[in-house]
Amino acid sequence: MKQLKKLKKIRIHHEGTDTLIISAILVLVLNSSLYYYVEPKWPFYIIAPISAVVWLLLLNFFRCPIRLFEGETKQVVVAPADGKIVCIEEVDEHEYFHDRRLLVSIFMSVLNVHANWYPVDGVVKKVGHQDGRYQAAWLPKSSTENERSMVVIETPEGAEVMARQIAGAMARRIVTYAEAGEDCYIDEHMGFIKFGSRVDVYLPLGTEVLVNLGDRTVGNETIIAKLK
Repeated sequence: MKQLKKLKKIRIHHEGTDTLIISAILVLVLNSSLYYYVEPKWPFYIIAPISAVVWLLLLNFFRCPIRLFEGETKQVVVAPADGKIVCIEEVDEHEYFHDRRLLVSIFMSVLNVHANWYPVDGVVKKVGHQDGRYQAAWLPKSSTENERSMVVIETPEGAEVMARQIAGAMARRIVTYAEAGEDCYIDEHMGFIKFGSRVDVYLPLGTEVLVNLGDRTVGNETIIAKLK
């Protein structure tokens, strides 16, 4: 029981450390200045709670739950992110596979955890980054027009799966930790996207999808598909 509680603890992702420290200093300086140097005090009483709420939202955004997948990982595809299933369809993938694939997309709002996990065990075959636009991440065209990074993984059974991190209207930084040639595993962080975004998973045709449109996913916990 103690081990389970330890794994469920919430920590702050290292990608947010500088942002949280700098923003905390700015909030402190702003509110101190308003309190000590501005008369009357009503601006302080308005701005102080607003700035505190904004900082707490930042803190919430950079939280990073410690999660371990419980169960067999063979041929299993796990959600790489917290969020909502916004797309399940067959599409033509032109950047790597150049063939027909099954696409499962997870949209992350600013209230979701934004750490990304590897969806499958395997070997990283390719990592790439593509500059692009910053449209709303829930739009279908964001998959091919927005700034994005892709990670292609070959499973031990020989199936290739792509996870594509996509920037959204507010996202301005995609971080990808994967490197080509290295082994990767469910439970490991694949990357992080700062502020509102989306992760697409491209699967071989014939994969059994285990989620439906509108379903909520928990990164590194929800099984979204089973490979053939």
